[in-house]
Amino acid sequence: MGSKNKLKRFKENLNFKNLFQPDRDELINKSFKLKGKWNKDFFKNENPIVLELGCGKGEYTTTLSKWNNNVNYIGIDIKGARIWKGAKDSFENHLKNVCFIRTQIELIDHFFSKNEVDEIWITFPDPQQKIQRKKHRLTNPNFLKMYKKILKKGGIVNLKTDSEFLHGYTLGLIEAMGITPIFSNHDIYSNNNAPREALEIQTFYEKKFLDSKKITFLQFKFD
Repeated sequence: MGSKNKLKRFKENLNFKNLFQPDRDELINKSFKLKGKWNKDFFKNENPIVLELGCGKGEYTTTLSKWNNNVNYIGIDIKGARIWKGAKDSFENHLKNVCFIRTQIELIDHFFSKNEVDEIWITFPDPQQKIQRKKHRLTNPNFLKMYKKILKKGGIVNLKTDSEFLHGYTLGLIEAMGITPIFSNHDIYSNNNAPREALEIQTFYEKKFLDSKKITFLQFKFD
């Protein structure tokens, strides 16, 4: 994508009322206005809240919001030119149960209070295989601890990836925590028992590599 198109999208992002782009320093030093108040002040209902982390163009966020009117969805990504797609589609289609946040995933506990979230989707994150990049893996122990904090008791985490490494790494971590996965499969399109959401929604990235890589899916909850 050319720099002119990116700048155009960044400018459009400023007009979307369903997209939040807080300044990092301000966020760290001052509580985000909707933290602990998403249901009351933004969605205006008491429906469950589901996050898509590293949402990219927001395929899961927008599709799931259309499937489930009684659930609130929030897509989170740091890439403004990508998140533009989901924010624009949901804004123009007047989807009231969806919004987006442009921020880094390690800051999500600044946006959500303890027990505020019902479910998390992590869709095709960078596996960060090099050991020096371990701290950036979205399912490393620090991230899992953060997810457990903001999730309600019994809250579900879904990991969909084409990385056998990340799938196995995450599975090993949760099993070490005494967690038995709800579902774990290394090739979901050869498994008819995979959840509908994992089979029927495909991200831009997934479609690009679907013919050359098997797609894995892991679903678990913190007891």
